[in-house]
Amino acid sequence: MQWLAGALLVLAKLVEAQDGNTTAPYPNATYSNATSPNPSARQSSASGPASSPPYYPSPWGSGSGNWSSAYEKARAFVSQLTLLEKVNLTTGVGWQSERCVGQTGSIPRLGFRSLCLQDSPVGVRDTDYNSVFPAGVNVAATFDRGLAFARGQAMGQEHRGKGVDVQLGPVAGPLGRSPEGGRNWEGFSPDPALTGIMIAQTIQGIQGAGVIACAKHFILNEQEHFRQAPEASGFGIMINDSLSSNIDDTTLHETYLWPFADAVRAGVGSVMCSYNQINNSYGCQNSQTLNKLLKGELDFQGFIMSDWQAQHSGVGSALAGLDMTMPGDVLFNTGTSYWGTNLTVAILNGTVPQWRLDDMATRIIAAWYYVGRDQNQVPINFDSWTLDTFGYQHYVAEEGYGLINEHVDVRAEHTNLIRQIGSASTVLLKNNNSALPLTGKERFTAVFGEDAGSNPLGPNGCSDRGCDNGTLGMAWGSGSANFPFLITPETAIQNEVVGNGGVFQSMTDNFAASQIATLASQASVAIVFVNADSGEGYINVDGNIGDRNNLTLWQGGDVLVQNVSALCNNTIVVLHTVGPVLLSNYSENPNITAILWAGVPGEQTGNSIADIVYGRVNPGAKLPFTFGAAREDYGTDLLYIPNNGTGAPQVSFSEGNFLDYRAFDKAGLTPVYEFGFGLSYTTFSYSNLQVTKQNVGPYTPTTGMTSAAPSLGNISNDTSQYQYPSNFSAVPLYIYPYINGTDLEHAANETDYGLSGFVPAGSQDGSPQPLLPAGGAPGGNAELYDVLYQVRATITNTGRVPGEEVAQLYISLGGPYDPKIVLRNFERLSIQPNGSAIFAADITRRDISNWDTNAQNWVVSSSPKMVYVGSSSRTLPLSAPLS
Repeated sequence: MQWLAGALLVLAKLVEAQDGNTTAPYPNATYSNATSPNPSARQSSASGPASSPPYYPSPWGSGSGNWSSAYEKARAFVSQLTLLEKVNLTTGVGWQSERCVGQTGSIPRLGFRSLCLQDSPVGVRDTDYNSVFPAGVNVAATFDRGLAFARGQAMGQEHRGKGVDVQLGPVAGPLGRSPEGGRNWEGFSPDPALTGIMIAQTIQGIQGAGVIACAKHFILNEQEHFRQAPEASGFGIMINDSLSSNIDDTTLHETYLWPFADAVRAGVGSVMCSYNQINNSYGCQNSQTLNKLLKGELDFQGFIMSDWQAQHSGVGSALAGLDMTMPGDVLFNTGTSYWGTNLTVAILNGTVPQWRLDDMATRIIAAWYYVGRDQNQVPINFDSWTLDTFGYQHYVAEEGYGLINEHVDVRAEHTNLIRQIGSASTVLLKNNNSALPLTGKERFTAVFGEDAGSNPLGPNGCSDRGCDNGTLGMAWGSGSANFPFLITPETAIQNEVVGNGGVFQSMTDNFAASQIATLASQASVAIVFVNADSGEGYINVDGNIGDRNNLTLWQGGDVLVQNVSALCNNTIVVLHTVGPVLLSNYSENPNITAILWAGVPGEQTGNSIADIVYGRVNPGAKLPFTFGAAREDYGTDLLYIPNNGTGAPQVSFSEGNFLDYRAFDKAGLTPVYEFGFGLSYTTFSYSNLQVTKQNVGPYTPTTGMTSAAPSLGNISNDTSQYQYPSNFSAVPLYIYPYINGTDLEHAANETDYGLSGFVPAGSQDGSPQPLLPAGGAPGGNAELYDVLYQVRATITNTGRVPGEEVAQLYISLGGPYDPKIVLRNFERLSIQPNGSAIFAADITRRDISNWDTNAQNWVVSSSPKMVYVGSSSRTLPLSAPLS
């Protein structure tokens, strides 16, 4: 027991040392030894305040790619609209003014219902009779394209069944720059290629079900702290503006823009811009990121919506590329809007040209047609603000009493898929002497941990899951949904053991030391469940304001593991965590015979883990991130204390492209468990690597000009046509497009009306514009996706049971500023004992390219390049040069 006491003392000191970056030793959130060797990546923190260059005009949609039919229909529709109807389509009606978390105005004259926008990336939020799917980080751990698509399709079907037009997901921002980031779990992985592949599959699944997907949050939305000044003030932090993520052009393209390019190429219908600033320009009015990168370079054909309260200007955001404001009011329940009336005024006085409004409306309607909403739309049958059957349609105004919740069951058989993904995403990290799988006939099975059991308040007892009570099936925030049920690990394992006639006991109080010791000393196998939670920044859980304060386990989890394993020499640890945690000496502790990472697996969490533990499913998942020995090993951290007075906190991404495993490789650090790692109940070997070069021509930069911006329909400048209709009864706090009076300055009610120099140069120019060299097609220049090499390798199951192996392809780009290796492709293969499968993967031009800041295009450098194939980022037995 002296060993245990010493370990606990060390652990207590570790927790204290890791409890938040409260002394701000790295005010730029990059550790001093982790900066990129690329001078341009370091420049943002060394050359004064970062700035974002302007780019105008906002590109107008062309119907490129496979969008031509949708655009033809959309332009015909928009040509029929009046000014007020176009404005209504682009402006939300206000927070809690309708039944969805976001709704646009409607067009009753043409029978066009207001668009319903609804969270979340794991299911339909704020309703009932819906499923709760595994989080994005779990989907990434499957490394299975088919499961990513199936999950997206099932979520899309459930949103469609509730009457939702736009599902607010999936997520590529945050990418996961820092492991403490609160919303990393909503996305997929800090690796841009893995995230890009998974977000594309998810989008195609959602939209294949007839619902518009929304890729979010664009871009560099990498921490919850300081994302909004009003939110920060609620926690006693006084800042005037949102945090600025400061980044160089190369890192932005090669890491953070990468998965959004995949999303656009997959045909995503909408993109949500983010709360943060990018190089000191707000994300929803940053002309460089919205106009140039997203609409220009990536040739995005859908519409850009604001995050909720992320709009900071009216004319400025319109000219910078924003197409829809959500939820419509400046601040919740104020009844004021940057658009609505003010957008009507801006069109009438010529500040915003008609073609820009027409493009906004066209993009929205094109996305609606693109996914087949004209064929798939059903009436909205739920209410986000209450589960009562009857209530107010206009919740905040308390008007329109009637039937608001029809309690439509949209779950179908999706719970089976959820269980499958839960087990397919569980990573086996340690399995000494084949401790797993268990037989279910062990003499005495004991389960420990609050994370094994139920929330005493019920599975939905904490609003938006804003607590860490019971097992972690879902993290917190707007990315959550209501559980229809939650199968706990305690229940699932008890059913397994009792069904086999065994002895089962559980202890779900992490701090009942005496009872824990008694039970652990009796058990022949002890299964300890521990967790680490996080979420969105409007909720504070145990002092964690969205982001995690540390990388340790929650609820005394480390102490629990140490106490149980000290007394039971067959202790299995199950980790339900939103990302990496510090595992102390678990990997070396001989009494800890197995470790499983199960992530955030949704409603079937207990059954999913039981399927793995008892061998019904052979684990095949791989880590979508790295487990490091210390917080500093990741190279990046969060900014927990403002570093710019009351001005916008400044975070310089001076680590460049070196995130997660790339940072460990650069620093020469040995991880506890590396990116891509995962064991199986069988073993595999790799052989016979073949690389075949394809006959592809040279890369051709895009040239030429766009057409002129189309103006659809005529707009009268007679202001009397845009007044509130006579005998019109306005709903309080509802956002309308009408103007109050014929004097535009009076109607605008703005102190800066008519301010000179307010309109950026070129922003009103609707003449033909030059195409960008890296653009020309959705996702970027089409030749970036030319296949340059085909790779084949043989994977053999050398064990005695069937299993699944994820073969991974990495590339060394070879340049002095490049990471050692970068993931570019993978395939999950199912292989019988003594059988083999062929791993087949393509290498595209983009896969071996770097961003050239001078040419503003992708180039294949002359540096020598290698391809590697193996089972993880640190186990790559096969390699070959790319000639």
